[in-house]
Amino acid sequence: MKLYYAPGACSLSVHIALHESGLAFDTIQVATSTKTLPDGSHYLDINPLGYVPCLELSDGERLLEGPAIVQYIADQVPEKHLAPPNGTPARYRLQSWLNFIAMELHRGFAPLLMPDASDALKAATRERLLQRFAWLNGQLDNREYLMGDAFTVADGYAFVVTGWAAMAGIDMSRLTHLALHRARVGARPKVQAALRAEGLI
Repeated sequence: MKLYYAPGACSLSVHIALHESGLAFDTIQVATSTKTLPDGSHYLDINPLGYVPCLELSDGERLLEGPAIVQYIADQVPEKHLAPPNGTPARYRLQSWLNFIAMELHRGFAPLLMPDASDALKAATRERLLQRFAWLNGQLDNREYLMGDAFTVADGYAFVVTGWAAMAGIDMSRLTHLALHRARVGARPKVQAALRAEGLI
């Protein structure tokens, strides 16, 4: 497999899942500003949408969208328990978490990246994100991971997206359960390996 990624972007969630899975894979860094690859070729030829992640399988098939990709990875190694089995209520809870992170958190940062966004819009965006983070903090009370006692691909995704808060100027110092979750996930050896591979630590 081959992962197209950008350091610290949402593709880090897939990078973490791959390391946790133990599957063999290669990585290709994408210059997101120019949509080019290290060999000078155009990333748009790989993914016409232009964003990461993209996972290329051994048969040439390409998967897009992080929440779908991490579930594919988890399903290749069911013994790792990175996702509950398909068709179970627990799997749908995992998908609910992935959808919440994607739509309420990940996408929620978008206005902060718009060059023409007003200060009022940015302030409202930060407040809305803080409210969502506060809700997530409450869900982690007396729970080590999002699904309970075991790490899943949803935890990797949450770790990546919540990590953007400081850069966005969002104060999460009072969200102690979320801070503990981030520390717990961030200390995992495979997560550390993904962070090192992207030059983030």
